[in-house]
Amino acid sequence: MDLARTDFYLDGRWVDACADATLPVHNPATEEVVATVPAGTAADVDRAVAAARAAFDGWAATAPAERAAHLDRLHAALTARADDIARTVARELGTPLKLAARVQTGLPLTVLRGYVDLAARPPAQETVGNSLVVREPVGVVGAITPWNYPLHQVMAKLAPALAAGCTVVLKPSELTPLVSYLLFDAIHEAGLPPGVVNLVTGTGPVVGEAIAAHPDVDLVSFTGSTATGARIAHLAADRIARVALELGGKSANVILDDADVVTAVKVGVGNAFLNSGQTCTAWTRMLVHRSRYDEALTLAAKAAQAYRLGDPFAPDTRLGPLVSAAQRERVRGHVARGLADGGRLVAGGPDAPVPDRGWFVAPTVIADVDPDSALAQEEVFGPVLAVIPVDDDDHAVAVANNSRYGLAGAVWSADEDRALRVARRMRTGAVDVNGAPFNPLAPFGGYKQSGIGRELGRYGLDEFLQTKAIQR
Repeated sequence: MDLARTDFYLDGRWVDACADATLPVHNPATEEVVATVPAGTAADVDRAVAAARAAFDGWAATAPAERAAHLDRLHAALTARADDIARTVARELGTPLKLAARVQTGLPLTVLRGYVDLAARPPAQETVGNSLVVREPVGVVGAITPWNYPLHQVMAKLAPALAAGCTVVLKPSELTPLVSYLLFDAIHEAGLPPGVVNLVTGTGPVVGEAIAAHPDVDLVSFTGSTATGARIAHLAADRIARVALELGGKSANVILDDADVVTAVKVGVGNAFLNSGQTCTAWTRMLVHRSRYDEALTLAAKAAQAYRLGDPFAPDTRLGPLVSAAQRERVRGHVARGLADGGRLVAGGPDAPVPDRGWFVAPTVIADVDPDSALAQEEVFGPVLAVIPVDDDDHAVAVANNSRYGLAGAVWSADEDRALRVARRMRTGAVDVNGAPFNPLAPFGGYKQSGIGRELGRYGLDEFLQTKAIQR
């Protein structure tokens, strides 16, 4: 262990936790404990919420240009820490350093820059008959974030909440809390007013539930599993509080018969294995027209075998470990069950070589997966791709929609109009056509059990605003 934190950031300063209990933070590539952080309690949450409540009126009344200036200073302070952020994420999560720099660090900075601009341009008031319709900040926000994108998922909540005029209590994942300490060092340097942003580390059952059930938290914004999201929703519903939930996914990558199969498979495998498959939007089901199925399987196996597992800090590593031993065992269980249910192993699998140390799972491709099987229905959250043959466009849409999730997806076709027709029929919050790039200004969120509400851009800002009609 080389880092021991005993403090939270409350009311504009670093303060000791109420209790002495701590939580270990592991390096998943070495299995070593590299840090400890406080195991927060409900009493710590009470202090944080009280600070946020006391700061709310002043922050809500702050001029939009001034709020934008605060966010701009935060952007500068985080940019100066970019190398430290990337290295910290590589260490506590295992993301290869190049990917940590580009995605885990670069994406949240891009999101924050967008909200600097949006904060300076608040939603315009509207006149409807004799009513003046205005938008106002919702109040105190409880933000509960996951471990797989530990800065981006925070920034997708923090930046719009602050731009809207809300104050925030943040609980990061106990598996990857260290990058949040870098964030709050930057927040302190940027000079945000005391109480506007507060940090409490700890477990979900203690700190997360205390935030979700707290009577002075006006909105709970949660990203994580669907099961935990349901629990958060119940706690908030007991006191009629708003929730924004970004939950699980089991996204389909639809490859039609006229598609550029070489590109579609290469990009599709890369998407499925991004961040070692620990991505809620990962295209973990590859649906391929039967006429191109064998070709796609050959390409997918070759692509998977090219992923080098190893030290996240090594320049040639393409796939890091999973975040924890428990996650590794969970993914291994999904692979074993997928094969027992009739899937055919074409790459990776339980006997494929992995490093001796670290919580690694080999990149795995399983063919002939039954669309109703557990491997096609459950979120694996590891480098495991299920490949399913389809007969035509209608069949592809039916299989893609055969899921309780609806977060993301993709369609590939030489005919863009055809691809768009399929995309419109997919019951999911986002669809990429022919590998179109991710847009951090577009709405992000899901249908069905993938969540409630949207993040990013103007749509994310709307989640943190109330609507008021003033008759005159």
